[in-house]
Amino acid sequence: MDQSETPLLDALDQYHRLDRYGFSPPGHRQGRGADPRVKKVLGLDTFRSDVLASGGLDDRKSGNGYLSRAEQLMAEAVGAEQAFFSTCGSSLSVKAAMMAVAGNDPGGLLVGRDSHKSIVAGLIFSGVTPRWITPRWDEEMHFSHPPSPDQVRATWEKYPDAAGALIVSPSPYGTCADLEGIAKVCHERGKPLIVDEAWGAHLPFHDDLPTWAMDAGADICVVSVHKMGAGFEQGSVYHLQGDLVDGAHLSACADLLMTTSPNVMIYSAIDGWRRQMVEHGAELLGDALQLARRTRDRIAAIDGPTVLEDRLLGEEASHDLDRLQILLDVSELGVSGYQCSDWLREHCRLDLGMTDHRRILATLSMADDEGTTDRLVAALESLSQAAESFDPPPKMYLPSPGELQLDSVMSPRDAFFGRAEMVDAGRAAGRIAAEQITPYPPGIPAVVPGERLDDAVVDYLRIGVNAGMVIPDATDTSLEKFRVVAEG
Repeated sequence: MDQSETPLLDALDQYHRLDRYGFSPPGHRQGRGADPRVKKVLGLDTFRSDVLASGGLDDRKSGNGYLSRAEQLMAEAVGAEQAFFSTCGSSLSVKAAMMAVAGNDPGGLLVGRDSHKSIVAGLIFSGVTPRWITPRWDEEMHFSHPPSPDQVRATWEKYPDAAGALIVSPSPYGTCADLEGIAKVCHERGKPLIVDEAWGAHLPFHDDLPTWAMDAGADICVVSVHKMGAGFEQGSVYHLQGDLVDGAHLSACADLLMTTSPNVMIYSAIDGWRRQMVEHGAELLGDALQLARRTRDRIAAIDGPTVLEDRLLGEEASHDLDRLQILLDVSELGVSGYQCSDWLREHCRLDLGMTDHRRILATLSMADDEGTTDRLVAALESLSQAAESFDPPPKMYLPSPGELQLDSVMSPRDAFFGRAEMVDAGRAAGRIAAEQITPYPPGIPAVVPGERLDDAVVDYLRIGVNAGMVIPDATDTSLEKFRVVAEG
């Protein structure tokens, strides 16, 4: 195939050149009806490119096959057998994968307990039973690592009838699992491996990046183009290879969840980014990796923040690391990551992607250059000097790994949709959670519906909120009360 083609992008350009006009949605009619005050901020071209996918960009039968052609080009570019575009983010893509592999299967699905909240949402929607794989823990750092092949094998031995396994790699911190080893363990049993690789859309395009899931032998891989690529927010691709998962059924599962009004701009940006990566990805990402190395060295010279790298790797830690993710431990400054993130936003106009009680994360991409990293380094130097004026952070209570691993006593679906009630935090321990409770970012639920709450986790979350932790999905975000399964 000719990888210089961009079927969706070219079709949108043709739509404009032919001066098409639709007596159909969207009602703004390429911006004619949009408020001038809105167009001043968003720009007229945004509205001009917001057209129907079928009966607009393509004909009513999608007879030109623009989308399917773009998906075929993507699959070839990354070495997958099939690729499917989503305008509803990897949150949709991973749910479709879970349903295709384990929907209505009584054996359930092996799932890393370090999974994103969208995966737990998939368990609730589908009714799939999770068979949790416990991640590895650095107890001193209060930090989880992706599970090892041995941990996955042990979980298979415990649940041999599970339909497949789902692993998150890279993590939001850039740490990576041994996907090749895990895929081998799954395939020994003739079971498929799903990889939530939302943070790894760029991995196929440079040899010095961690191994891309399809190259490692995964059956389904889900990526977010907007995270580490050059797509719009919500742009996602899920890839398929092998004969363990039916591609038609996977597509049908996605169709159950996806919008019937996909955003053409999101599709077109994915299409254009794929061409850019094929033609220039090795150079762009190679430059980005060199920039990341220099930036890591410059930050390491600042008094206070510690650049985490060696601590993240090893036999009892992660298998590999995406070094575009620069994770900093700020505990030596005597402040919290929450305080640092807020200070950087207020005083330096810089936003960071992840923060917790002792860490902040700066994510670099191929778009960064010396100018943007100079700004980051200067901001961190200022932070190092300003930190002594911060109020002492509230003392965090950090449960042990064993205390964080709550017992699952109901299915997530039954607990979420069943009768529920709100109880005071002091009476929540011992009750079964009827909601997700997720520190965000990174978006890994501390509590999954159907798990029995204990004092350690309740105290950890409540103290965390007081320290700056954000819990957006709790019914009561102050955590004065918890939503639990009703008794009796």
